[in-house]
Amino acid sequence: MTDVGQAPGLPDHFFRHEFGRLVAALVRRFGAARLEQCEDAVQTALMRAVHAWSSQGQPTDPSAWLYRVALNEVLGGLRRERRAEAALGGVALGVEDGAGAEDTVYLDHEVADGQLRMMFICGDPSLSRDSQLVFALKTLCGFSVNEIALRLFQTPEATYKRLQRARASLRAHVQTTDTPPVGELAARLPAVWQMIYLLFTEGYSSAQPDTVLCRELCDEAIRLSLILAQHPVGDVPETDALLALMYLDVSRFDAREDGAGGLLLLGAQDRSRWNRDLIARGMYHLERAARGDRLSRYHLEAGIAAEHCLAASYDETRWDEIARLYELLDRVAPSPINAMNRAIAVAERHGPEAGLAALAALTPPGWLQGYYLWDATLGELHRRAGHLDVAREYLRRARDGALTHAEQALLARRLAACDASA
Repeated sequence: MTDVGQAPGLPDHFFRHEFGRLVAALVRRFGAARLEQCEDAVQTALMRAVHAWSSQGQPTDPSAWLYRVALNEVLGGLRRERRAEAALGGVALGVEDGAGAEDTVYLDHEVADGQLRMMFICGDPSLSRDSQLVFALKTLCGFSVNEIALRLFQTPEATYKRLQRARASLRAHVQTTDTPPVGELAARLPAVWQMIYLLFTEGYSSAQPDTVLCRELCDEAIRLSLILAQHPVGDVPETDALLALMYLDVSRFDAREDGAGGLLLLGAQDRSRWNRDLIARGMYHLERAARGDRLSRYHLEAGIAAEHCLAASYDETRWDEIARLYELLDRVAPSPINAMNRAIAVAERHGPEAGLAALAALTPPGWLQGYYLWDATLGELHRRAGHLDVAREYLRRARDGALTHAEQALLARRLAACDASA
């Protein structure tokens, strides 16, 4: 989604949130063949809102206003294509005040599962898994191409090409925006879980320079998961495990920032600010996730989150158990990020030299060696081990590559700590 700004007085990321909902509602009405037309119409509506609401004030129902404007954009395009009678059915709508638009009111219950339905459609087997994710995150979750590239460790150019191929494939293969047949849904569940997981990740660890956390994205990911869990096909252990992970992580939200908007890592957080009700919800879903004999990455990540939430203090955290869970996670969902996180847990339990030894045993791919969190991890462990010159080199690289101002400030403080220790 192109950055269209934000009208004053709206919650953060309101437009990003509305983008996916509106596209899903319009594609549901006009079909996948008009996907790009629907996206363009929503983008136009958002841009108009920024200008109109800044000068004239917000309408009573901002979501309904955006829906009417976007809908009229699509209908106007259909008129210009000389398909008025077939596509419009004689309907004429007013944009400014919504007069005469009774049958186009943006009813929340009509789109409550619109994005989830579209996520299943995006899981069409004609698309590769990467293309499924790129398309869903761009079209339904409002991510920019650069944000998707960061999350999937791809170049923006490769991400854009996948997006274009996915749109073309859906236009060619998807003839209806009805929910796919029940027999196909189970096969598409892994793609839907990953879309929701990445949506949550962007909220919990934002790639936006000025945003450390975005609670709205996390809430949206949880909302979609709860809808999924109510469906017979989605009521499976992996969905509960994903919900457990999200509830347990979001329970720490209020403690992750200091009073000035700075980022606080686990060891510096005030645990009295953790939300015990959300922890209880997370543990409820983690218990439900234990039914059956399936073990997914979401089970293991939720188990790691539970270890943190249940520890009475940072020093009392069961780091050996967390290292074991990361080792299992790397078997279930192999990734050098998991091995890196295991090394961090080893360092917490056995000291920085042990953590550095665990990292030295890895053969990181090129993309990881250029990733700021890899440099940050090496820099911090070398700092704790007293290798200050080496630590400075890694920390400088990490600071320069960090995605957010808050992370840059945190790494700058660690650099200063190196100087203070010299």
